[in-house]
Amino acid sequence: MADVTVESERAAKLQDAQDKAAQLFIEIERDLVRPGISEKKLNEEIYQLGFDRYGIKTHWHKRVIRSGPNTLSPFSDNPPDRIIQEDDILVVDLGPVFEAWEADFGRTYVLGNDPHKTKLRDSLQPIWDIVKAKYDENPDMSGEELYDIACGIAGGIWI
Repeated sequence: MADVTVESERAAKLQDAQDKAAQLFIEIERDLVRPGISEKKLNEEIYQLGFDRYGIKTHWHKRVIRSGPNTLSPFSDNPPDRIIQEDDILVVDLGPVFEAWEADFGRTYVLGNDPHKTKLRDSLQPIWDIVKAKYDENPDMSGEELYDIACGIAGGIWI
C-alpha cells in the first residue's frame, strides 16, 4: 500500500511540474516570442521568466530555442545564433526543474501567416497524441520502435 501512495505522490508532483511548464509556455508565447530578437536573447529572457515566476534555477537538458533554418538542426547541434524574423517558425524545447521535479516541454510557434508553417505547427499535436497512444499500448517497446512509429505516422503511413 505504501508503494502505491509513493507512486501516486510522485505522479502528482510530475503532473504538477508538467502543468507549470504548460503555463510557462503560455507566458513565453504571450510575452516573449517576437521577431527582431536573437535566439540567444530569447533564451536568456525565457530563463529569467522561469526564474522570476516559477523559481526555475536549472533545466535537466539544454534550453533549445531555434528559428528558421536552425529548426532543422539536431538537438545535439549548436547552430549559430540568428535573429528571429517576422515570418519565421520557432521551436522552444525546455526541461525545467520545478523544485526537484523535471518537466520536458516543447512548442512550435509561427510568426507571420505562412500557411505551410501553420499547417506544420498544427499537425504536431495530433501526431504526438497518436504516437503517445501507440506507446501507451506497448510501454515496453524500444526507443527505435517508437521512433519508427513516429516516422510512420508523420509520413501518413499509420493514420
